[in-house]
Amino acid sequence: MALGRRQTAEPPVEQVGWASVQTFVVSAVERPATVKRKHAVRGKQAVRVARASKDLRVLAPCAFVGSATTLVPGLPGHSRLALYEDPDERTLLCSVEAPVDVDGEQRFLVRDAQGHLVGTLTRVPPRRRPFKHTWRIEQPGHPEIVGRSEWASGDAKEIASRMAGKLLGGVLDAVGDLGAEGSDQPSKPRTLEWRAENKVVMISEGSAKVTVRAGWVDRRLAFAFALVGDR
Repeated sequence: MALGRRQTAEPPVEQVGWASVQTFVVSAVERPATVKRKHAVRGKQAVRVARASKDLRVLAPCAFVGSATTLVPGLPGHSRLALYEDPDERTLLCSVEAPVDVDGEQRFLVRDAQGHLVGTLTRVPPRRRPFKHTWRIEQPGHPEIVGRSEWASGDAKEIASRMAGKLLGGVLDAVGDLGAEGSDQPSKPRTLEWRAENKVVMISEGSAKVTVRAGWVDRRLAFAFALVGDR
């Protein structure tokens, strides 16, 4: 009787550097299910980057999600969220402090391993209903980054062009910046365009998938948004 072909063991998933990643997800899935891989393989919750071919896709970690009660070196109290450079949580990469309410805005301070400020992530409430909140990232030495729904991002001409394209296609849900209250349809994660000086420097799809387009954006601030979540 012919024996079935023995499945070759896959090599370990190697960690990648965090400082220059472009597209990442926050996930515990290390090896997604594919046509050549029947079951997904999970690892530690981490910021992950897609590597290898589609059939043998892996999600390589670049930073590991740590305990929500991690002490920030040199600062009193505990951080709410933390990322580590190693899976054993020995080398802190950055921490995100619990939000502080300032004039209705929620501000999250992001600090490095020494407690120095990397930047600030701010959730900005809408000016009026039914519009949704927006975001702001302040990174010292760089222009302010504002994150808005793709339908409300850009100048008036760009917004009008997007709306016209959707209407011509017969799709009336183009108002991605509007709330979904009262609707029976489940809301899907919105896409945000993050602009600095009217240039798109980052795009986020919900909170899980983020693409950084500008090299000067500190990845730790992008990670912080993904950890906090677009809520």
